[in-house]
Amino acid sequence: MQAKASPVKQETDRTFTESARRAQIVNAAIEVIAEVGLAKASFAKIAKQAGLSSTGMISYHFQGKDDLIQAVAAEIMRVSAEFVTGKLAAESGFRGRLRGYFAANLALLDEYPRHLRALSTLVANVRSDDPSMYGLVDQLGAITHAQIEIFRAGQRAGEFREFDPAVMVMATRGALDAAIARAGADPAFDTAACAHELAELFDHATRK
Repeated sequence: MQAKASPVKQETDRTFTESARRAQIVNAAIEVIAEVGLAKASFAKIAKQAGLSSTGMISYHFQGKDDLIQAVAAEIMRVSAEFVTGKLAAESGFRGRLRGYFAANLALLDEYPRHLRALSTLVANVRSDDPSMYGLVDQLGAITHAQIEIFRAGQRAGEFREFDPAVMVMATRGALDAAIARAGADPAFDTAACAHELAELFDHATRK
């Protein structure tokens, strides 16, 4: 006679299965958004990408498109932060971390190209008057503030010259966004060579 699974185990198995299904849907949404853009990323296309028989499974796990896109944004930011932080852990000094910043982010582009294309699409569609904003405005604002403080700390340490840290963050972010767009349009784009050139450029622009 086979023993019945305990209620706790059944609940654990259900939770694990639901978490796995949510992750499957989120990853499928990333793929679809990267390929066709946010406006055309329908539940039907996402369900097909995820291998689901109907869109009902998406509606079961998410309260609507905004809820799903917010989960997509959170997942992209999580993956990006973990990857870049891991790469920068080996760098020392403010100049070293600045140079490593470009190498890490362009290595991220090699490893997760669709994640970054999807993120660029989301950022392009965020408006300050949009009540959902997919959680991106606060997250990107926090990252920008942290980067500004790093530049200021580098100036205090004597590794960087005097400049407006907010403008420099805007320039570094703009350069990376342009690299992501170029990579999406040019299959022969060399991310390592681009990272080296950007590192040289901004090292000269910031060093004392």
